[in-house]
Amino acid sequence: MLSFTLSIVALFLGYMIYGRFAEHVFGPDDRETPAIRKADKVDYIVLPSWRIFMIQFLNIAGTGPIFGAIMGMWFGPSAYLWIVFGCIFGGAVHDYISGMMSLRHDGCGLAELTGLYLGSTARKALIFFTMLMMVLVGAFFVYCPAIILSGIWGDKMMWVVIIFIYYIATTMMPIDKVIGRIYPAFALSMLFMVIAMAVVLFIKQPVLPEVWDGLGNLGAERLGLQQPIFPALFVTIACGAVSGFHATQSPMMARCMKSERQGRPIFYGAMITEGVVALVWATISSYFFFADGWKDVCSPEVIQQFTNQTERSLIQYFDAPTVVTTICASWLGIAGSILALLGVVAAPITTGGSSFRTARLILSEAFHLKQTNARSRLLLSLPVFAVGIALLAWQIGNPSGFSTVWQYVAWGTQLMAAVTLWVCSVYLSRQHKPYLLTLLPALFMTMVVVDFFLFSPTILNLDESLSLVIAAIVTAAALTRFIFWKISTK
Repeated sequence: MLSFTLSIVALFLGYMIYGRFAEHVFGPDDRETPAIRKADKVDYIVLPSWRIFMIQFLNIAGTGPIFGAIMGMWFGPSAYLWIVFGCIFGGAVHDYISGMMSLRHDGCGLAELTGLYLGSTARKALIFFTMLMMVLVGAFFVYCPAIILSGIWGDKMMWVVIIFIYYIATTMMPIDKVIGRIYPAFALSMLFMVIAMAVVLFIKQPVLPEVWDGLGNLGAERLGLQQPIFPALFVTIACGAVSGFHATQSPMMARCMKSERQGRPIFYGAMITEGVVALVWATISSYFFFADGWKDVCSPEVIQQFTNQTERSLIQYFDAPTVVTTICASWLGIAGSILALLGVVAAPITTGGSSFRTARLILSEAFHLKQTNARSRLLLSLPVFAVGIALLAWQIGNPSGFSTVWQYVAWGTQLMAAVTLWVCSVYLSRQHKPYLLTLLPALFMTMVVVDFFLFSPTILNLDESLSLVIAAIVTAAALTRFIFWKISTK
């Protein structure tokens, strides 16, 4: 538990110290923001800063810092270091600089920023890639919450329909009508869940593996985990450490800010808050899997069922959603577990709705179509909804197949993070600012995504050592290209 406590403190200090440094590097000022200059009462609307923070937090959270952190802790206490250092020096910097760049460029999206700083070919590739990611995330975050909600009340398909109707509303309606009003309530539910779980952890004070006990692959020793820590841990825990998905959501909030000085609490602060969520659930996972917590929270029947079977290991028998529902019910009782589960449900629903809205905004930028009238928004939204419904139907018919697809989505998220950090590095270099702020995490994430692409059994499945060598060469080549570009622009 001491590692958990120190990690929470480290995140707070990271926000106060490194967050201020990142803010100083970027240099926010008092210039007029897009929300004022381009106000259209649909996407460009000034909102109160606390609402923007809540929306940003929920948009980037999803189930990533919950499910990802649970699975990431399977590798052992090294997950603490990735969440803390990844969040402070990578993820929060990534979110802040990219969000502020969007704010400086009329609230434009990641693909447009990429085009401005990496060229038109990169822009076209990012338009296609981010559109694919947004629709996949939106479809995935329909079915998962529906499964959880049907366990509380109602039928699964009923919830699928209700959630999708909600997605249509969030995509089509002005941002202050649905998102601006509903998200704060969802945020309270999410924050209640996190605070309640943290309080129980501090009350229980379970004896858990600490960082100083060793940073080796504890999951390989105790849980039969097959994957190596590098690069698997750094893809498994994306949200809560570093996630390129966030760069697709920040422009939505950049269009609602009345001052650039709101950037640090909104962009950097929301990421730090997400890191806290990841730490809480990573610690719960450590308790569940490494401290035999599953025996304390599961019913005697479930314990007996697991004991009687030999086909599946502990992490195969208890997947991340099962851990969430079991822990919530055991620790918080009926009323508390319902509220906590709503917090878990709220995150993916809000993220899914925002993903469809982001897809509409990407298309509007790509085709230069104004979104001030409902007909124009519907024109762009219909193909997005059609593809989303098709993917949802496929997921319902092939629930196990989508888990494989989701591994590619997790890798794609980290690929977007690497691209975003390179975009930020070029921007800072052009502005004659300390570009190492984003260049160092850009190099690290490039190494991660290339190595995972080569080594992962679901992608190329190359030898581990060979993959690492090739990834190092590609990363070195990217750095060399950046250095030559910088020399040529002097």
